Amino acid sequence: MLARSKAQQMAAGAALSAKRGERPPGSLKGASKSMYESMSEAQLEEFASTKQKGKPQHKSGH
Repeated sequence: MLARSKAQQMAAGAALSAKRGERPPGSLKGASKSMYESMSEAQLEEFASTKQKGKPQHKSGH
């Protein structure tokens, strides 16, 4: 699965760094916190590595 927006990709990167112990999990908020709790390190890695070219800053409504 690929990130659908730059914001989603960045949230996955923050969650991934917490999973790896590079930042405290308590510093996460919102989407990155729920991603940290519900996704594996491999899933987060896939989301975080998505290319940003052509992605909107935020996913639209639906």
